[in-house]
Amino acid sequence: MRIADLLRHKGSAVATAMPDRSVAGLLEDLARHNIGAMVVVDDAGNVTGIVSERDVVRQLHERGAEVLRAPVSEIMTTRVVSCEPGEAVDTLAAIMTDRRIRHMPVVEDGQLVGIVSIGDVVKSRIRQLESQQEQLESYIAQG
Repeated sequence: MRIADLLRHKGSAVATAMPDRSVAGLLEDLARHNIGAMVVVDDAGNVTGIVSERDVVRQLHERGAEVLRAPVSEIMTTRVVSCEPGEAVDTLAAIMTDRRIRHMPVVEDGQLVGIVSIGDVVKSRIRQLESQQEQLESYIAQG
Protein backbone atom coordinates (compact mmCIF):
# COMPACT_ATOMS: atom_id res chain seq x y z
CA MET A 1 0.00 0.00 0.00
CA ARG A 2 1.19 3.50 -0.86
CA ILE A 3 0.81 6.78 1.01
CA ALA A 4 -1.59 7.96 -1.71
CA ASP A 5 -3.89 5.02 -0.87
CA LEU A 6 -3.81 5.93 2.79
CA LEU A 7 -4.69 9.55 1.97
CA ARG A 8 -7.64 8.38 -0.15
CA HIS A 9 -9.04 6.65 2.97
CA LYS A 10 -8.40 9.45 5.46
CA GLY A 11 -8.56 12.51 3.23
CA SER A 12 -5.92 15.01 2.27
CA ALA A 13 -7.00 18.04 4.29
CA VAL A 14 -4.16 19.51 6.32
CA ALA A 15 -4.54 22.09 9.07
CA THR A 16 -1.67 24.56 8.79
CA ALA A 17 -0.32 27.41 10.87
CA MET A 18 1.59 30.52 9.93
CA PRO A 19 4.99 31.07 11.61
CA ASP A 20 3.81 34.28 13.28
CA ARG A 21 0.74 32.63 14.89
CA SER A 22 0.98 32.76 18.66
CA VAL A 23 1.46 29.51 20.54
CA ALA A 24 -1.84 30.23 22.36
CA GLY A 25 -3.54 30.57 18.97
CA LEU A 26 -1.93 27.34 17.85
CA LEU A 27 -3.38 25.56 20.88
CA GLU A 28 -6.83 26.90 19.99
CA ASP A 29 -6.43 25.56 16.45
CA LEU A 30 -5.20 22.15 17.63
CA ALA A 31 -8.20 21.84 19.95
CA ARG A 32 -10.68 23.03 17.31
CA HIS A 33 -9.41 20.52 14.74
CA ASN A 34 -8.88 17.80 17.38
CA ILE A 35 -5.35 17.13 16.13
CA GLY A 36 -1.92 16.80 17.69
CA ALA A 37 0.26 18.70 15.24
CA MET A 38 0.15 21.32 12.52
CA VAL A 39 2.34 21.94 9.53
CA VAL A 40 3.77 25.47 9.50
CA VAL A 41 3.71 27.17 6.10
CA ASP A 42 4.82 30.53 4.76
CA ASP A 43 2.71 32.94 2.70
CA ALA A 44 3.48 30.97 -0.47
CA GLY A 45 2.34 27.70 1.11
CA ASN A 46 5.84 26.27 1.46
CA VAL A 47 6.45 23.99 4.44
CA THR A 48 8.72 25.79 6.91
CA GLY A 49 8.19 23.62 9.97
CA ILE A 50 5.94 21.40 12.03
CA VAL A 51 4.75 21.95 15.57
CA SER A 52 3.09 19.51 17.93
CA GLU A 53 1.49 19.41 21.35
CA ARG A 54 4.72 17.83 22.55
CA ASP A 55 6.69 20.88 21.38
CA VAL A 56 4.35 23.16 23.32
CA VAL A 57 4.56 21.09 26.50
CA ARG A 58 8.36 21.02 26.41
CA GLN A 59 8.54 24.76 25.89
CA LEU A 60 6.03 25.38 28.67
CA HIS A 61 8.29 23.39 30.97
CA GLU A 62 11.39 25.34 29.91
CA ARG A 63 9.98 28.85 29.50
CA GLY A 64 6.76 28.92 31.48
CA ALA A 65 3.48 30.49 30.43
CA GLU A 66 5.24 33.32 28.57
CA VAL A 67 5.74 30.91 25.68
CA LEU A 68 2.00 31.18 24.95
CA ARG A 69 2.60 34.70 23.60
CA ALA A 70 5.57 33.64 21.47
CA PRO A 71 5.21 32.96 17.75
CA VAL A 72 5.03 29.37 16.55
CA SER A 73 8.31 29.95 14.67
CA GLU A 74 10.15 29.97 18.02
CA ILE A 75 9.08 26.45 19.00
CA MET A 76 8.51 24.62 15.72
CA THR A 77 10.74 21.91 14.32
CA THR A 78 12.39 23.31 11.21
CA ARG A 79 14.06 20.14 9.93
CA VAL A 80 10.84 18.60 8.66
CA VAL A 81 10.92 14.99 7.52
CA SER A 82 8.35 14.50 4.77
CA CYS A 83 7.30 11.77 2.38
CA GLU A 84 5.78 11.52 -1.10
CA PRO A 85 2.44 9.95 -2.08
CA GLY A 86 4.15 7.15 -4.03
CA GLU A 87 6.12 5.86 -1.05
CA ALA A 88 5.17 2.59 0.61
CA VAL A 89 3.33 2.79 3.94
CA ASP A 90 5.66 0.11 5.34
CA THR A 91 8.68 2.29 4.54
CA LEU A 92 7.00 5.25 6.19
CA ALA A 93 6.19 3.15 9.28
CA ALA A 94 9.85 2.21 9.64
CA ILE A 95 11.02 5.81 9.29
CA MET A 96 8.45 7.09 11.78
CA THR A 97 9.36 4.39 14.28
CA ASP A 98 13.13 4.76 13.90
CA ARG A 99 13.08 8.56 14.10
CA ARG A 100 10.25 8.76 16.66
CA ILE A 101 8.11 10.90 14.36
CA ARG A 102 4.37 10.97 15.00
CA HIS A 103 3.27 13.24 12.13
CA MET A 104 4.73 13.46 8.64
CA PRO A 105 3.72 15.92 5.92
CA VAL A 106 3.14 14.46 2.47
CA VAL A 107 4.70 16.63 -0.23
CA GLU A 108 4.43 16.27 -4.00
CA ASP A 109 6.30 18.54 -6.42
CA GLY A 110 7.08 20.86 -3.53
CA GLN A 111 3.42 21.22 -2.52
CA LEU A 112 1.82 20.01 0.70
CA VAL A 113 -0.80 17.39 -0.26
CA GLY A 114 -1.55 15.70 3.05
CA ILE A 115 -0.30 14.60 6.43
CA VAL A 116 0.06 11.12 7.89
CA SER A 117 0.12 10.27 11.58
CA ILE A 118 1.47 7.14 13.20
CA GLY A 119 -2.17 6.36 14.03
CA ASP A 120 -3.03 6.44 10.32
CA VAL A 121 -0.20 4.00 9.63
CA VAL A 122 -1.37 1.63 12.39
CA LYS A 123 -4.99 1.75 11.13
CA SER A 124 -3.77 0.98 7.62
CA ARG A 125 -1.77 -1.99 8.84
CA ILE A 126 -4.75 -3.32 10.83
CA ARG A 127 -6.99 -3.06 7.74
CA GLN A 128 -4.36 -4.92 5.73
CA LEU A 129 -4.06 -7.71 8.32
CA GLU A 130 -7.86 -8.05 8.60
CA SER A 131 -8.11 -8.37 4.82
CA GLN A 132 -5.41 -11.05 4.77
CA GLN A 133 -7.18 -12.93 7.56
CA GLU A 134 -10.49 -12.84 5.65
CA GLN A 135 -8.75 -14.16 2.52
CA LEU A 136 -7.11 -16.99 4.46
CA GLU A 137 -10.39 -17.92 6.17
CA SER A 138 -12.14 -17.96 2.81
CA TYR A 139 -9.41 -20.11 1.30
CA ILE A 140 -9.56 -22.57 4.19
CA ALA A 141 -13.39 -22.74 4.07
CA GLN A 142 -13.26 -23.57 0.37
CA GLY A 143 -10.63 -26.30 0.89
